[in-house]
Amino acid sequence: MYSKEKLVSPVSDYYIHTPAANTRDLFLYPTITGYFKYEAGYHLYRESFDSFLCMYIKKGKCIIEINDKSYTAAQGQIVLIDCYGPHSYGSKTGWEAVWFHFDGSLARRYYGEITKEKGSVITLSSNYRFEKYIDKLYTSFKNGASVNDAVLNNWIVNILTQLLTSGVKPENINGSGDAIEDIVSYINDNLTGELSLEDLAKRANISPYHFLRVFKKETGYTPHDYIVTTKINHAKYLLSTTTMSSKDICYHLGFGSESAFCSTFRKKVNMTPQEYRESVL
Repeated sequence: MYSKEKLVSPVSDYYIHTPAANTRDLFLYPTITGYFKYEAGYHLYRESFDSFLCMYIKKGKCIIEINDKSYTAAQGQIVLIDCYGPHSYGSKTGWEAVWFHFDGSLARRYYGEITKEKGSVITLSSNYRFEKYIDKLYTSFKNGASVNDAVLNNWIVNILTQLLTSGVKPENINGSGDAIEDIVSYINDNLTGELSLEDLAKRANISPYHFLRVFKKETGYTPHDYIVTTKINHAKYLLSTTTMSSKDICYHLGFGSESAFCSTFRKKVNMTPQEYRESVL
């Protein structure tokens, strides 16, 4: 839809997303996304708007006010706002931004961890990955693409991870931290394939021993634990949103057998797949 807001260019567009009811407990999810061209003199003040806002300044600059503090955000910087509280932003000269409102059970925790050290205006050493995912989020809605909530969650997690790790330098000089971010995206996109430690380390271009150590440092998981946890989270989503059988989910997610899937699920969730499905439906 095109904006009708005063002092926003009429070519500015936005898209509303209503997530599935059970998504609210499982994932981070966007509620609105758009690309706005704000004209000179634009100013918005809100007491509350139930979500968090991530805004990437493409051109120009704007002034943000949160909790009686004022921040200036310029081209290439990212603004993160807790819209549950009073906030405002505007500009005497105008700016352009791609943005999205988001929420979810972990949204406030991500917001707190990012802003307690970085503040509400964030500068990244490289915007490449951040820009890749925020543009992907916006263009998927603009183009009317069919994207499920699990994938949207993955994109938002990648966006927030870029903000969370801003300014953190990997221990090694070969950019292993950046490589781990790429491997996490690769794992999430290839859950049904073979994901051995050796192959992942080779893809990251570091030794298996060093890969294991750096992956644990960057994610808090061993590669195996991350893969299993991600598969089980995906299984929970499928159990709660589809009629797929446990057997079909098992093979869809690359488990060797249904018994192995059910055993792993029970260890992670403390109930069988069927019990979980019954608890959320």
